Amino acid sequence: MSSFKVNLTAINPQERNRSTPPVEVLVDTGAELSWLPKQLLLDTGIKPEGKKRFSTATKEIVVREYGYAILRAEGYETNDEIIFAEDSDMSLLGVHTIEGFGVAVDNIGHRFIQTFTLACSPISMRDL
Repeated sequence: MSSFKVNLTAINPQERNRSTPPVEVLVDTGAELSWLPKQLLLDTGIKPEGKKRFSTATKEIVVREYGYAILRAEGYETNDEIIFAEDSDMSLLGVHTIEGFGVAVDNIGHRFIQTFTLACSPISMRDL
């Protein structure tokens, strides 16, 4: 499988005029969440809300802070969790964000392909 990178921007949902500069991130369908440098997020006023444990590609267990941001890349946008990456961490765009964008990943063309967001059809009580 090939890999590609895009520029990701995190916008402070409380103060939408504050955002990170575009950060080149690896589109990683093996990562659940997106990761951006901690200091950039803090400088934008995005605050940590808690900590999560992760298993890395090397099977190492790490603990990182997470917060919430509006994420934007390639003309797509979603509200999502964001991981505060340490200096030794890669910047990543994970599948949760990809799904929020409503896109599929074209690894051959190195691009996003717009898809439909799934919705449930209404069920009436008589159908139960």
